[in-house]
Amino acid sequence: MIPDPRQSALAYLQQHRVMSLATSDPDGVWTAAVFYVNDGFDLYFLSAGHTRHARGIAFEPRIAATIQEDYADWKMIQGIQLAGVATQLFGAERLKAIALYRSKFTFLAQATAVIQAAFEKVNWYRLRPYQLYFVDNSRGFGHRDEIELD
Repeated sequence: MIPDPRQSALAYLQQHRVMSLATSDPDGVWTAAVFYVNDGFDLYFLSAGHTRHARGIAFEPRIAATIQEDYADWKMIQGIQLAGVATQLFGAERLKAIALYRSKFTFLAQATAVIQAAFEKVNWYRLRPYQLYFVDNSRGFGHRDEIELD
């Protein structure tokens, strides 16, 4: 039986923690890896506003991202490829992102006061995909399914 690509993609998002962002700014393109948490296909992450990728998001909020492991065998490769819009969060949306993040990254409960203070000051973002693929080479080289997004 062929697995449902939508459910496979959601499960993959839940099981992983790091995504690579691709942003652009007046100096060109840039990539950065960030921890994320998901709520469905919406991805939440944090970043200091002075970082190049945060400045890139402010310049051009349409970004791309990938989520994958470091596979040793190409036939085992699975992952997510997406394009979406990143939005800085404020108010209730920001608090929701923080709560989701704390529930996934439980090590934050033991963070020092300095880390906790910094955690509250950083920018919070939602990346809402408008195009998303689940890559699954176990079904054939380069196999990917486009996931229908609402």
